[in-house]
Amino acid sequence: MSNQVPPIIHAENLTKVYSTGKIEVSALRGISLSVQPGEFVAIVGPSGSGKSTLFYLLGGLTRPTSGHLSIDGIDFATLNDSERTRLRRHRIGFVFQRFNLLPTLTGMGNIEIAYKVSGRKEPLDRKYLEHLADMLSITGRLHHRPSELSGGEQQRIAIARALITRPAIVLADEPTGNLDTKNSDAVLQMLARSNRELGQTTLMITHNPEAAAVAGRIIHVRDGLIVHEEKGSHCA
Repeated sequence: MSNQVPPIIHAENLTKVYSTGKIEVSALRGISLSVQPGEFVAIVGPSGSGKSTLFYLLGGLTRPTSGHLSIDGIDFATLNDSERTRLRRHRIGFVFQRFNLLPTLTGMGNIEIAYKVSGRKEPLDRKYLEHLADMLSITGRLHHRPSELSGGEQQRIAIARALITRPAIVLADEPTGNLDTKNSDAVLQMLARSNRELGQTTLMITHNPEAAAVAGRIIHVRDGLIVHEEKGSHCA
């Protein structure tokens, strides 16, 4: 018997076709991939390559036109909308290019509300929150509102918000897209560190090959297909 750990994400021949009137656009044309628990994978490609569509499919935010997708052994096709929402809240943390922080709340408030919305019954683990804040270098910034934070600090708050529920999977969509080089490097290293120290599976979508290099595996996408894979510098 094999002791191989099953993939936490498994996709077979995913396609996605968008229809506008009589015009059909194939965003994905048959993508298959597997991601093992604890991997840090970057999906790289130019604008229009299909990488963002793949992100939304892997996050359960939209359904494929055809193909099979399982997350942590659960077949997405068998879930209704409320079940998919519950799976996302409990198993997946999202980090977006636009930080999407609520402007009237402090950094702490943004993290706390994300935990509350997840529907967990147990109280928020304050020691874990302190650990996240220390790891992300935001301990002294948690009581500031987004308008009082730099772009890099806002993104680190957004990462803490994604990690506070201890998701099995972290999906990051162009997490450095709105940051300068210094803050980009810091955020990438923090994503790598959280992947390594917390054991979460991390998938990052980016158009930047230099950003992708921080991952352990790099998947290149073009015209809705995987065209190449290579190793990155990060060992989870």
